[in-house]
Amino acid sequence: MRTAFVLCCSVALLGTVGTASAQDWTKSKWGPDDEIGAANYMKPELVVKAAGLVKTGKTYALGIPVDSKTPAYPPRGFKVTIVQPGQAGIPGLGPSKTTYNDDIIEGWVGVGSQLDGLGHIGVEHVYYNGNKLLDFADPTGLKKLGVEKIPPMVTRGVLLDMAAHYNTDVVKEGTAFNVKEIEEVAKKQGVEIRQGDVVIFHTGWLSLLGKDDKRYSAGEPGLGVEGAKYLAGKGVVAVGADTWGLEAVPFETKNVFEVHQVLLPMNGTYILENMDTAELAKDKAYEFLFVLGQPRFKGGVQSMINPVAIR
Repeated sequence: MRTAFVLCCSVALLGTVGTASAQDWTKSKWGPDDEIGAANYMKPELVVKAAGLVKTGKTYALGIPVDSKTPAYPPRGFKVTIVQPGQAGIPGLGPSKTTYNDDIIEGWVGVGSQLDGLGHIGVEHVYYNGNKLLDFADPTGLKKLGVEKIPPMVTRGVLLDMAAHYNTDVVKEGTAFNVKEIEEVAKKQGVEIRQGDVVIFHTGWLSLLGKDDKRYSAGEPGLGVEGAKYLAGKGVVAVGADTWGLEAVPFETKNVFEVHQVLLPMNGTYILENMDTAELAKDKAYEFLFVLGQPRFKGGVQSMINPVAIR
């Protein structure tokens, strides 16, 4: 199913470009040299206010464990190899006989829990702030929009429990969350979505991992295009979910990954995928301090991450 989505991508993008051009999205409101997009909303006073949400000290790891069996968007894959360099045939290094293990990672960065940087998705080879592919993308690393530019994300996190909203353990694939659904859940939970927030959806989809990988990979519930525009308009820093691709699949229209386009290139809003939200939902932890310091792969497009929610 997902291969078919990729094949129709070039056709679908043609319909998106006209709308995007009309909005003049290629010019960032933070200036022609800006490379961090919605991260600009994170001011020191916002961090101080978010820190005040910590009342119990309970922490939640939002990243999932990753190995060679973790399903990933094709053709992505991942494996770890453990080695003991320079120690073959000897009891150890020096008189103390020191021994050690090292690990070699082979694979794609976009596996498991991940942060999509602003150089990840474009519209007809144009990316955030009007950066054109031929001008900034290089096989050795992006010349602009690399993930090393993203400052630490320390801000207020908001969880929207969509599984509870639909009274189910796992929200059905293709279910799109738009303005109506987002506002209803926020009101029900008594939370307000504010500028500078990180908003994360709980759908129960991640519970399929390792149990029904075929279904997990074939589709997902998620953010709709209208909902993406709404959250970007609110000025959130990032939007995430416990799904592999954040947005509803099958897509709402023939456009391919249009939610990604609305958030990343058009608004500079980051995407967090495969967030482990189960414990947050169980505890009804609807607002919390969100902390993320991603690996700073210079010129990188994405990062494997393990954000922390603190209550």
